[in-house]
Amino acid sequence: MEKKTIETYIQILKQELIPALGCTEPIAIALAAAKAKMVLGKFPESLEIKCSGNIIKNGKSVAVPNSNGLKGIEAAATLGLVGGNPYGELEVLSGVTDLHRQKTRDLLDAGFTSCSLQEGVDNLYIVATARTQNEYAEITIVNRHTLVSRIVKNDAILFELPSYTAASDNKKNIDLSVESILDFANTVPLDSIRQILDRQIQLNSDISNAGLDQAFGAQIGKTLLKYYGNDTATRAKARAASGSDARMSGCSLPVVINSGSGNQGLTASLPVIEYAHALKANRDQLYRALCVSNLVAIHLKKNIGKLSAFCGAVSAASGAGAGITYLHGGSYEQISNTITNTIANIGGIVCDGAKPSCAAKIASSVDAAILGHTMSMDGLSFHHGDGIVQEDIESTIKSIGYVGRIGMKSTDQEILHIMTNQIRF
Repeated sequence: MEKKTIETYIQILKQELIPALGCTEPIAIALAAAKAKMVLGKFPESLEIKCSGNIIKNGKSVAVPNSNGLKGIEAAATLGLVGGNPYGELEVLSGVTDLHRQKTRDLLDAGFTSCSLQEGVDNLYIVATARTQNEYAEITIVNRHTLVSRIVKNDAILFELPSYTAASDNKKNIDLSVESILDFANTVPLDSIRQILDRQIQLNSDISNAGLDQAFGAQIGKTLLKYYGNDTATRAKARAASGSDARMSGCSLPVVINSGSGNQGLTASLPVIEYAHALKANRDQLYRALCVSNLVAIHLKKNIGKLSAFCGAVSAASGAGAGITYLHGGSYEQISNTITNTIANIGGIVCDGAKPSCAAKIASSVDAAILGHTMSMDGLSFHHGDGIVQEDIESTIKSIGYVGRIGMKSTDQEILHIMTNQIRF
């Protein structure tokens, strides 16, 4: 692989595998609010949040970290404004104190923050407006959770990205493929990625341990180990699910995300780590397998988009399955078949927002990836003509991307209608 391509792939890992405290959609809202207060230069009299349907979907039901159990967009925005670090990126709420929490509760009770749906905008779109009687400051985040595209104060535009820059996702123009990902994993100098992956291993393992040690959410991880045994496959599912159990219920530990999602970061990493332990793989082998898993997950997700009705656990678990097959010495064909088998099995799981049941979807997705891996190592796979499976792995990845990006648009809208009680049964 050319040196330039290796450097590009390293940069993708650096950009994507970053720490985040809490579900990334409400955290992005908190970040926008914190920045709006900073630009205003004083504490406002009200806070207005306008956001896309996908932001509402993922911010509605999940617990806000460091909030003592508060849920929802208004809570995330208010806590971010009161105690958030405007320079903290996706760890904006890491310094919140009891005083901040109390003031947030008081402001929520007083109706300080309002939230409204903004239609006809990007799937990832947030505007936070902090107001006093005579002044206001407005922050717009679009396309990526930390990408501030516009800053306004009192009708003066202080900063604005060109529209093409704000709308673009730089990974869409990068020629990722399963073949090139494997080439990268086999040849990358490990010192260039060691720190990135050590952080992923440590942080994601820590929150997984918290999910297994404590009673978070619906306790999917603990339930799997209690009733389904302690074999490697069950542990792989339980480790990933328990991390989500903790994260969706407000655990104050950070995770290393993938494709803008903590749940996807957990799913892409923890099953691979568990299989590496079981196989007694050395640290270098684990690093290379995590390169495969993370980049395959990113490859699938870039065709779907950051937010959609397509559950991101599917793309992340496909990556994990590829990483597990890599650890077993699988060939390009076997790794490709693992991905195909996983997609063909669970390609229809819908995203109905961030919440405790995400842990169960992660467990189901990892289960499908392990089945896909086992089939592949036995020479079994689904073939062209089986549903959306195409002639080769790259065409299959494009087909599932089309389903998630285009085919499920109306599904996304109807899920939002149900979640916001616009449709009642």
